[in-house]
Amino acid sequence: MIAKTEEDFNGLKEIGEICGAIRDELVSRTKPGITTKELDEIAGEIFEKAGAQSAPKGEYDFPGYTCISINEEVAHGIPGKRTIEEGDIVNIDVSGSKNGYFADTGISVVVGKGEIISQKICDVAKKAFDAGLEKARPGSKKSALGKAVHNVAKQHGLTVIKNLTGHGVGRSIHEAPEHIFNYFSRWDDEILKNGMVIAFEPFISTFEEEVFQSEDGWTFLTDESFVAQYEHTIILTKEGPIITTL
Repeated sequence: MIAKTEEDFNGLKEIGEICGAIRDELVSRTKPGITTKELDEIAGEIFEKAGAQSAPKGEYDFPGYTCISINEEVAHGIPGKRTIEEGDIVNIDVSGSKNGYFADTGISVVVGKGEIISQKICDVAKKAFDAGLEKARPGSKKSALGKAVHNVAKQHGLTVIKNLTGHGVGRSIHEAPEHIFNYFSRWDDEILKNGMVIAFEPFISTFEEEVFQSEDGWTFLTDESFVAQYEHTIILTKEGPIITTL
């Protein structure tokens, strides 16, 4: 969407704050011994108290309030009986709506002490996001964000997942622009507009560049790579990007 009014900005910020608060609470509760279902139920309680709705559950009938993915699960993991263990890479992805406005945010974290590469990809995902954020301005080409992300990954001896992308958000959970790639594409020359709302989400990988869907019809997996994501909802303005989910 293109945010134009004070109502738009306030509505986007409100749901952004709710989703960000749920993400942070779930990260703080992500300890060895807790199940992904237990974490998800915490999210459901916060959504209800805030008068907001889970986007995956409400829009797609996803079997959970949030997407929680562990290790080989890169995205859209279904909350269930799986227990989180020391050293796991856990991705918490929270999206929701309130009063017709949507937000989307996610982060990958290492539980306790993990392998050095696990923390590295999480750190590089944040660096890649920050590099792309500098290009997130009205008048810039959308492809500049992907180029920045891929460059940061390569600088650290890593790569990106190419078939998971960012997207437009605002009045629905997925809208135009349909794709914000994490790599440079010459034909992706759409010009970013003032007020445009996007979910920008670098996925940094140790070596594989594509994920595949599991038999459950939801979860995206890798064969051997470690992968980390870092995502926020952003309103692009002439004065600089506004991160609603910070």
